Amino acid sequence: MSSAPGYQAPTVTVSSSLPRKGVAEAVLVIGVVSDDAGPKVLAVGPYLDDDAVAAVESSLQALGATGGEGQTHRLVVASLPVASVLTVGLGKARDEWPADTIRRAAGTAARALDKVATVVTSLSAIDLEAAVEGLILGAYRFSDFRSAKTAPTDAGLTAITALAADTKAAAKAEAQRAVDIASAVATARDFVNTPPSHLFPDEFAKRAKALGEEAGLEVEVLDDKALAKAGYGGIVGVGKGSSRPPRLVRLIHRGAKGKKGKRVALVGKGITFDTGGISIKPAANMHHMTSDMGGAAAVIATVVLAARQNLPIEVIATVPMAENMPSSTAQRPGDVLTQYGGITVEVLNTDAEGRLILADAIVRACEDDPDYLIETSTLTGAQTVALGSRTPGVMGSDEFRDRVATLSQSVGENGWAMPLPEELKDDLKSTVADLANVSGSRYAGMLVAGTYLREFVADGVQWSHIDIAAPAYNTGGPWGYTPKGGTGVPTRTMFAVLEDIAVNG
Repeated sequence: MSSAPGYQAPTVTVSSSLPRKGVAEAVLVIGVVSDDAGPKVLAVGPYLDDDAVAAVESSLQALGATGGEGQTHRLVVASLPVASVLTVGLGKARDEWPADTIRRAAGTAARALDKVATVVTSLSAIDLEAAVEGLILGAYRFSDFRSAKTAPTDAGLTAITALAADTKAAAKAEAQRAVDIASAVATARDFVNTPPSHLFPDEFAKRAKALGEEAGLEVEVLDDKALAKAGYGGIVGVGKGSSRPPRLVRLIHRGAKGKKGKRVALVGKGITFDTGGISIKPAANMHHMTSDMGGAAAVIATVVLAARQNLPIEVIATVPMAENMPSSTAQRPGDVLTQYGGITVEVLNTDAEGRLILADAIVRACEDDPDYLIETSTLTGAQTVALGSRTPGVMGSDEFRDRVATLSQSVGENGWAMPLPEELKDDLKSTVADLANVSGSRYAGMLVAGTYLREFVADGVQWSHIDIAAPAYNTGGPWGYTPKGGTGVPTRTMFAVLEDIAVNG
């Protein structure tokens, strides 16, 4: 099976039985559950005989294994035609398994098998798509900037055999869909992990254009001169402090021919590095701001995925890209700029730059008369304070906000619906312009940012803002299928929403 452009995914084969040839170097991944009598092998099906199951379970008991969630053990079972077996704990047995439990288990297994090229898994007998997604996402690596001294000497995971009772065309299509989704997430991760020395606005735009054209999208790129001429005051204002000027990229998927579907606008924040500008950030951990284009990365990956899956809806991505730097040409606290569309803004804090470029992009996106608009951004530190490092905050039109949050939870990205109280708009009043870009209060910073963005959404457009300030970039240790560094959140959320719109309108 082929992978999405920009990322070489493992090949995936769906099989109804454990291969007897060609897997001598493979590792067999199986799930085990906690039981009062000891760990038990799950979803055996026709893949393991009774003797092999007994050998695995007795070995686990001898090792003191419990089958607890995320627990792994590597075993050698002489009767099986594989190099070894890796068991991964799923916790207590259930009648039905949440997809993300299987996804996390597969990701944990992949990380435990970092140097293994070929994997056979029976987790796919529980949930084929989740198992394939989890293995690919868990095996993700980013080593583009390592020399021969520290670069991996092996190829990593290159082949997966997914064991499943059904191996017909539908199952193979399901596996391919998992490959495409995981590859899209990996593409977003690659963008986020690429350092700002190598991913600045012009380069980001070129890479987005190449991905879009390869996927058959219509592509438009506005440079700094075109942006200034057209009145994109937010993007120009943020970008003018950098020697590397801003860009605006538009990627358009027209949908399946002959099908009249909804139109969805996607907008993503593409600050390729954020120093805070004149309102400069503290030096500690500023290097994490390489991730400040995580929203743009996810939007680009999502619209490309929509094209590869040929969704019968129109998807238009509008992606502003800029670098926020302090210099003699940078905008100052107290400056007034005019957003695209005419609203004037007093810039009280140049570190609240994301909402300035997003406002321009939202107004432009609304000119396309979309039915829905999804915007995502690493927007506020307040998201982390309110919801922690793994839970995106979802704001916007009440009904659509809740729909996005529910779908986000269903795919394991766990967005949480948040309100936009009307009184917060008063905190954005300016004495000299239509709006100020920040509130004078230290409270509700995530909601204030959402309230600011709401001012630029056209009437009648159902919209959702997803704040991924922390979830887009994992600064801690890896867990499940989530690596250290770029996570690709919320690519899977946005794609799930697009699929839901394609089916339900």
